Amino acid sequence: MKYVTRHHVKVDRVACPWLISRFVDKDAEFLFVEPGAVMDVAAREGAVPFDVPGAELGHKGDLCSFDAVIAKYNVKAPGMELLARIVRGADTNAKGLAPEAAGLEAIAEGFRAVGKDDHDILRLEFPVYDALYAYCKAKAAAN
Repeated sequence: MKYVTRHHVKVDRVACPWLISRFVDKDAEFLFVEPGAVMDVAAREGAVPFDVPGAELGHKGDLCSFDAVIAKYNVKAPGMELLARIVRGADTNAKGLAPEAAGLEAIAEGFRAVGKDDHDILRLEFPVYDALYAYCKAKAAAN
């Protein structure tokens, strides 16, 4: 399946592809386009739009697109609730949701600076999400 979002990825637009690739569709293809072109590209390519206004997989109230992906695809995995709080805190103004949120936001900014394009940022940053998820799973198991 194809998924499309705005280019110049940061927190949610990296977290969602990671979540989709790891828990929903290991063969997912991600397209990154100008913000105003997302819905047109989605229609033309048969792609699922995410993290844009009006998309089913977008921000709703206090929740971010990562939360929407979890809900739509019924992702149930140990530690996912904590990971979602961290991502939400890093991606929204609710920085106090998890102490790790500020660090994730800083890491995302750093990857924006070193990645040559959006696909390169995903390639570089997915191991960070793998490690962060392992941390969240361990915390969940300890509770």
